[in-house]
Amino acid sequence: MTTIPGIDNTAQTQSAGARTTLSDNFDTFLVLLTAQLQNQDPLAPMDLTQFTQQLVQYSQVEQQIRTNEQLESLVSQYNAMSASLPLSYIGRFAVIDSNNTYMANEQAAWTYSFEDTPSTVTINVLDAKGKTVFSTQGVAAPGTHNFVWDGKNDSGEAMPDGIYRLSIVARDPTNTAIASDVNAIELVSGVDLTGTPPKIVSRSGNHDLSTVLGVLDFL
Repeated sequence: MTTIPGIDNTAQTQSAGARTTLSDNFDTFLVLLTAQLQNQDPLAPMDLTQFTQQLVQYSQVEQQIRTNEQLESLVSQYNAMSASLPLSYIGRFAVIDSNNTYMANEQAAWTYSFEDTPSTVTINVLDAKGKTVFSTQGVAAPGTHNFVWDGKNDSGEAMPDGIYRLSIVARDPTNTAIASDVNAIELVSGVDLTGTPPKIVSRSGNHDLSTVLGVLDFL
């Protein structure tokens, strides 16, 4: 049996065992049936109704096992396809459901969006301790916008590589806060196939596929 990383083969093994057991039991049943037919009293032949019912039951069980094997085969094919899908993400930028990202080589990127139209938008980049290291004005318009940070603080000094968080402060004309949605953009460097489902790998760590909101070819 072929073992695919990240796919549980227990069900396949159980079906194979069930088929072997059924086959052994069926062979034994036929041997006993043949022996009884050969040694029955010609003047009082035995009732074959029960044997016929058992033959029907064996047939139904065998059909059910075959159906289960076919379903398991389809599941295995689906899982294999699911495992290969994230491989196409390697070398591309994934939009991840997180406002934290890893800044390296003087670059970090996020998306931010609004459902309502803000009149003012302030973008704040915070370090791992929650301290604001850089602030700038954002796009005051509904929809989704990209923000790429060059890794420098408000004084123009390069910040060390590491995890940074983006915070958006948006307000409408009455100075009421407007909700925003922030997502990180990270380069996918690999795929972790050791678990089910597989995970994409980026500088900030491993991420479930359920957190990937989109894939970009460039920033």
